[in-house]
Amino acid sequence: MDHPAVVRLLEAHAIRPSAQRVAIAGYVLATAEHPSADQVWRRVKLEFPMVSRATAYNTLKLFVEKGLLRELVLAPGYAVYDPNTAPHHHFLDEDRGSIHDVPWSALTVDLVGDLPDLEVRNVSVVLRGRRRS
Repeated sequence: MDHPAVVRLLEAHAIRPSAQRVAIAGYVLATAEHPSADQVWRRVKLEFPMVSRATAYNTLKLFVEKGLLRELVLAPGYAVYDPNTAPHHHFLDEDRGSIHDVPWSALTVDLVGDLPDLEVRNVSVVLRGRRRS
Protein backbone atom coordinates (compact mmCIF):
# COMPACT_ATOMS: atom_id res chain seq x y z
CA MET A 1 0.00 0.00 0.00
CA ASP A 2 1.56 3.29 -1.05
CA HIS A 3 1.88 6.32 1.23
CA PRO A 4 -1.03 8.38 -0.23
CA ALA A 5 -3.35 5.35 -0.02
CA VAL A 6 -2.43 4.78 3.63
CA VAL A 7 -3.06 8.45 4.45
CA ARG A 8 -6.48 8.35 2.73
CA LEU A 9 -7.42 5.14 4.54
CA LEU A 10 -6.47 6.55 7.95
CA GLU A 11 -8.36 9.77 7.27
CA ALA A 12 -11.41 7.79 6.13
CA HIS A 13 -11.41 6.13 9.56
CA ALA A 14 -11.05 9.46 11.41
CA ILE A 15 -7.41 8.78 12.31
CA ARG A 16 -4.90 11.62 12.11
CA PRO A 17 -2.15 10.32 9.79
CA SER A 18 1.01 11.10 11.78
CA ALA A 19 4.29 9.83 10.35
CA GLN A 20 4.40 7.01 12.92
CA ARG A 21 0.84 5.91 12.23
CA VAL A 22 1.42 5.92 8.48
CA ALA A 23 4.58 3.82 8.90
CA ILE A 24 2.79 1.30 11.15
CA ALA A 25 -0.27 1.15 8.88
CA GLY A 26 1.92 0.75 5.80
CA TYR A 27 3.21 -2.52 7.22
CA VAL A 28 0.41 -3.99 9.29
CA LEU A 29 -2.44 -3.29 6.86
CA ALA A 30 -0.57 -4.81 3.93
CA THR A 31 0.85 -7.96 5.51
CA ALA A 32 -0.60 -11.44 5.10
CA GLU A 33 1.04 -12.35 8.40
CA HIS A 34 -0.64 -12.02 11.79
CA PRO A 35 2.05 -10.10 13.68
CA SER A 36 2.18 -9.42 17.41
CA ALA A 37 2.59 -5.84 18.61
CA ASP A 38 6.29 -6.43 19.25
CA GLN A 39 6.74 -7.87 15.77
CA VAL A 40 5.05 -4.79 14.29
CA TRP A 41 7.24 -2.48 16.35
CA ARG A 42 10.48 -4.28 15.41
CA ARG A 43 9.57 -4.37 11.71
CA VAL A 44 8.52 -0.71 11.52
CA LYS A 45 11.56 0.37 13.56
CA LEU A 46 13.81 -0.90 10.75
CA GLU A 47 12.35 1.70 8.37
CA PHE A 48 11.30 4.31 10.95
CA PRO A 49 13.84 4.14 13.84
CA MET A 50 12.21 6.85 15.94
CA VAL A 51 8.97 4.90 16.51
CA SER A 52 8.65 3.84 20.13
CA ARG A 53 7.20 0.59 21.44
CA ALA A 54 4.45 2.55 23.23
CA THR A 55 3.51 4.31 19.99
CA ALA A 56 3.29 0.99 18.16
CA TYR A 57 1.09 -0.56 20.87
CA ASN A 58 -1.16 2.51 21.13
CA THR A 59 -1.47 2.77 17.35
CA LEU A 60 -2.48 -0.89 17.02
CA LYS A 61 -5.09 -0.39 19.75
CA LEU A 62 -6.44 2.66 17.89
CA PHE A 63 -6.56 0.74 14.59
CA VAL A 64 -8.58 -2.02 16.31
CA GLU A 65 -10.97 0.53 17.85
CA LYS A 66 -11.48 2.18 14.44
CA GLY A 67 -12.09 -1.14 12.67
CA LEU A 68 -8.90 -1.27 10.57
CA LEU A 69 -7.54 -4.37 12.34
CA ARG A 70 -8.82 -7.35 14.27
CA GLU A 71 -7.08 -8.35 17.46
CA LEU A 72 -6.84 -12.11 17.91
CA VAL A 73 -5.96 -13.25 21.43
CA LEU A 74 -4.28 -16.63 21.09
CA ALA A 75 -3.31 -17.05 24.74
CA PRO A 76 -3.49 -14.89 27.86
CA GLY A 77 -1.20 -11.94 27.24
CA TYR A 78 -0.50 -12.88 23.61
CA ALA A 79 -2.40 -11.16 20.82
CA VAL A 80 -1.78 -10.82 17.10
CA TYR A 81 -3.23 -8.39 14.60
CA ASP A 82 -5.08 -9.20 11.41
CA PRO A 83 -5.79 -6.68 8.65
CA ASN A 84 -8.52 -8.95 7.28
CA THR A 85 -11.59 -7.62 9.09
CA ALA A 86 -14.08 -9.70 7.08
CA PRO A 87 -15.57 -12.67 8.97
CA HIS A 88 -13.17 -15.61 8.92
CA HIS A 89 -11.49 -18.12 11.20
CA HIS A 90 -7.85 -19.04 11.79
CA PHE A 91 -5.57 -22.06 11.73
CA LEU A 92 -2.50 -22.02 13.98
CA ASP A 93 0.25 -24.26 12.66
CA GLU A 94 1.85 -25.49 15.88
CA ASP A 95 4.97 -26.80 14.09
CA ARG A 96 5.80 -23.54 12.30
CA GLY A 97 4.07 -21.03 14.57
CA SER A 98 2.32 -19.50 11.56
CA ILE A 99 -1.31 -18.40 11.43
CA HIS A 100 -3.47 -18.82 8.35
CA ASP A 101 -6.90 -17.47 7.48
CA VAL A 102 -9.69 -20.02 7.13
CA PRO A 103 -12.73 -18.95 5.08
CA TRP A 104 -15.86 -18.31 7.11
CA SER A 105 -17.77 -20.79 4.93
CA ALA A 106 -15.34 -23.64 5.76
CA LEU A 107 -16.82 -24.07 9.25
CA THR A 108 -20.27 -24.12 10.73
CA VAL A 109 -20.86 -22.83 14.25
CA ASP A 110 -24.31 -23.84 15.46
CA LEU A 111 -26.47 -23.05 18.46
CA VAL A 112 -24.59 -19.93 19.53
CA GLY A 113 -27.97 -18.27 20.07
CA ASP A 114 -28.98 -21.05 22.46
CA LEU A 115 -26.38 -20.22 25.10
CA PRO A 116 -28.32 -19.11 28.18
CA ASP A 117 -27.43 -15.80 29.81
CA LEU A 118 -24.78 -14.98 27.19
CA GLU A 119 -24.83 -12.23 24.61
CA VAL A 120 -22.43 -13.29 21.86
CA ARG A 121 -21.01 -10.35 19.89
CA ASN A 122 -18.40 -12.17 17.86
CA VAL A 123 -17.47 -15.71 16.89
CA SER A 124 -13.93 -16.62 15.93
CA VAL A 125 -12.68 -20.18 15.77
CA VAL A 126 -8.97 -20.92 16.10
CA LEU A 127 -8.02 -24.34 14.81
CA ARG A 128 -4.68 -25.71 16.02
CA GLY A 129 -2.60 -28.44 14.47
CA ARG A 130 -0.08 -28.92 11.72
CA ARG A 131 -0.15 -28.66 7.99
CA ARG A 132 0.00 -31.86 6.01
CA SER A 133 2.89 -31.96 3.58
